[in-house]
Amino acid sequence: MTNFAAIFLGIFIEAVPFLLLGTLASGLVEVYLDQEKLVRWLPRQPLLAAVIGVGLGLVFPVCECGTVPLVRRLLSKGVPPALGMAFLLAAPVINPVVILSTLTAFGPGVVFWGRLGLTAVIALLVGGVLGADPDVHMVLRADAGLTLHCVQADGQLLPGQRFRQVLLVAADEFFEMGRYLVIGAALAALMQLFLPQSWFLAVQSGPVLSSLFLAALAVLLSICSTVDSFVALGFAGWMPVGAVLAFLVYGPMVDIKSVLMFGRVFRKRVVVYLVVLPLVLTLLLTGLINVFWKGG
Repeated sequence: MTNFAAIFLGIFIEAVPFLLLGTLASGLVEVYLDQEKLVRWLPRQPLLAAVIGVGLGLVFPVCECGTVPLVRRLLSKGVPPALGMAFLLAAPVINPVVILSTLTAFGPGVVFWGRLGLTAVIALLVGGVLGADPDVHMVLRADAGLTLHCVQADGQLLPGQRFRQVLLVAADEFFEMGRYLVIGAALAALMQLFLPQSWFLAVQSGPVLSSLFLAALAVLLSICSTVDSFVALGFAGWMPVGAVLAFLVYGPMVDIKSVLMFGRVFRKRVVVYLVVLPLVLTLLLTGLINVFWKGG
């Protein structure tokens, strides 16, 4: 129980600030973002919208816990689904905090550029596929809870009153998504306690198997993307570089916490695509890197 509590609190404390940041961003979007202007400014072509979504993490620096409530709010405001899905997958890596932590851990080498490049490519492709239908109702669940958190943003309100509305929206979403964070952190802690260490030695040589193993490990560990580079650094000396990239690319897109949040917000079909498509692309691309990359 002591080990479980230590691991659980470690995961939970890492994730909470970013969930809070994401829900605050969601409140700001709800209160201050004009839906008509947003719809008019953003492109409707799926791939172009997905390109914008990939880079949006530089504006909203949130990890995987904070992206779900923010994407739900953006979609409710009329953002194209392609943009929202691409942002959902890319933002946990392509944001200033994670870029800096990865650069600090690995330097400007193949892992650093590979993480950014593979994340952008996968998010772009999956965003384009899931956003091919512009109808947001094909992505969000009918009971996604949006109506419970909407406020009337009266233009005559004083700045203090408008910010109070932001806090009300953020508080609602924080406590709604927080329960899934608690459950996910507890499951991840249990997985870490019972994961056999001998598994590591059995998968080193396989170009795809090693990537699959570290991708699955990233899901089970559910480490926040802001610090996972330093965990991955421990694998760098004895696991193939593609496998290390699988850990750094797939883990921030899909882990136990985020899957539970996906299920609260998105339709079941979309959740399956969000889990399976990035995994297939990650294994394909990192497997090729394992085969052809001979550098140090």
